[in-house]
Amino acid sequence: MSSAKKKKDDYIINVEHLNKHFLVDKQPVQVLQDINLHIKKGEFITIVGHSGCGKSTLLKIMCGLVDYEDGIVERNGHAVVGPGPKCGMVFQDHRLLPWLKIKDNVGFGLKKLSKEEREENVRKHLELVGLSGFANSYPSQLSGGMSQRAAIARGLANNPTILLLDEPFGALDALTRIQMQKEILRIQKEEKTTMVMVTHDIDEAIYLGNRIVIMSARPGKIKEIIKVNPVDGKKRGSAGFAAYKKRIYDYFFENSEDEEADGII
Repeated sequence: MSSAKKKKDDYIINVEHLNKHFLVDKQPVQVLQDINLHIKKGEFITIVGHSGCGKSTLLKIMCGLVDYEDGIVERNGHAVVGPGPKCGMVFQDHRLLPWLKIKDNVGFGLKKLSKEEREENVRKHLELVGLSGFANSYPSQLSGGMSQRAAIARGLANNPTILLLDEPFGALDALTRIQMQKEILRIQKEEKTTMVMVTHDIDEAIYLGNRIVIMSARPGKIKEIIKVNPVDGKKRGSAGFAAYKKRIYDYFFENSEDEEADGII
């Protein structure tokens, strides 16, 4: 096996020279330009950038929810041609079905399992996210943070190797958000799931990410990837954490491009 092939096989997500356009008023608008990103199994990658730079579009392409014009996008060594059971996704709004109990929401995609297997799977994942006592509750009976826990449990129920998270804590209050950050980090370590999260919260990006992907304004390009020291990155308020924060802020406010994104994506 060649060294190039072996290196490529090391990545659970492989994106090479990806470009994406959307039609706006019948005119092509480039959203992503020459994206190259390689993610190893078990990594937690966070993505930050201007509103409208294509962060969420990139995530949806990785998931197979949005197609693309050219380039390479692979999951687990295979070209992405659509959603798959080994890649889960959690959105900013929990998208729980209001007429189903929490246990039924979590088990909604487990049709191929027997009743006993499905119940055990749901029980395990509700316990994992701290919702064991709410299996028979309805979404309207849960707080925002609890609803997001249920959405994460649903995303993990198929035992995916990859979980993509699109601003999952954006609507939560500050204290609940910090609690959920700690929870998702605990879950990621326990399940050893590769996670990729889009966020506008720079503290969140530093705290959760093994690496932080910084994207430019539209058309979105990867301008820098910062590797986070696991000690400094987990100590909010430390000099090391502040240094990462300043580095990212300096990029956006001192090195930002003249053209601002207009938030259409």
